[in-house]
Amino acid sequence: MQKSSVQEPLLVTGPKKGDENAAAAEVKRLVWLAGPLVASGIFQCALQLVSVMFVGHLGELPLAGASLASSLANVTGFSFLVGMSSALDTLCGQAFGARQYHLLGVYKQRAMLVLALACVPIVVVWANTTRILLLLGQDRSIAAEAGAYAWLLVPSLVPYVPLVCHIRFLQTQSIVVPVMASSAATALSHVLVCWALVHKAGMGSKGAALSNTVSCCTNLALLSLYTRLSGACKRTWTGFSMEAFKELRQFAGLAFPSAMMVW
Repeated sequence: MQKSSVQEPLLVTGPKKGDENAAAAEVKRLVWLAGPLVASGIFQCALQLVSVMFVGHLGELPLAGASLASSLANVTGFSFLVGMSSALDTLCGQAFGARQYHLLGVYKQRAMLVLALACVPIVVVWANTTRILLLLGQDRSIAAEAGAYAWLLVPSLVPYVPLVCHIRFLQTQSIVVPVMASSAATALSHVLVCWALVHKAGMGSKGAALSNTVSCCTNLALLSLYTRLSGACKRTWTGFSMEAFKELRQFAGLAFPSAMMVW
């Protein structure tokens, strides 16, 4: 008698328990990294928002000028510098993965040099904010108010350049909680700084603009102290190096396309 050629159906099994545990562990790790990153971004964006809110209590004209100047500064300056600093994600990530830890510090210094050079045209734009807005048909009084506010944002570029480079330097090492804590402390203190300069010192919208410089300096000081004293960056930060002055054009070639994507 011939045997039947019909085979028994194969049992379809679900994912193994080990795979589920690995996936859950990876999700937790991603949330642990992404959560502080999102919170840090919110706290950093809160600085400009809080400053404009304080100006809003001074009247419609100061509010209109500060809002317009903040928007212009974000588009032509701050976001552009953040985009340029994102080149560190690629370079520092590669160096960290290849265990060439000292290169992270070199790349950070190189980024600060290139971003500092990029600030020259940014300052030119901010210094001519009033003229630019008038050419675009903006009301003369609002353009003048925005121009004055934008000009007082120029000093904030001094701490902002090393600040965004420090943030990228730490994030590529998965050091995200200290960045979040520093940004949160800065955002909270920024409220007091704005109140002190705008109302207590009687500087009005000028105080609100200058408060951004004070808060950027605070955030930079906190992250710098962490980098040097915590020991977490012992291998990646070995001090200033003349090697940072090399290959500036190559770094700029990577930084500017990154900036354009953000811009």
